[in-house]
Amino acid sequence: MTEEKPSYEAAREELIEVVQRLEAGGTTLEESLALWERGEKLATICQEWLDGARKRLDEVIQQSEQ
Repeated sequence: MTEEKPSYEAAREELIEVVQRLEAGGTTLEESLALWERGEKLATICQEWLDGARKRLDEVIQQSEQ
């Protein structure tokens, strides 16, 4: 079963929570590593959304210039 890709907003909000937990400390090394890995995955998801949005905007701009 594959995990569904969260929306940009959901991924961003979770990423903020992960960063806050890491900055607050008080977690074990194992928990910190798991949070870091989740944060990296969420950052990638956010970047994919932004890249997709940029591509769509570029296509619209290019079509309007023709």
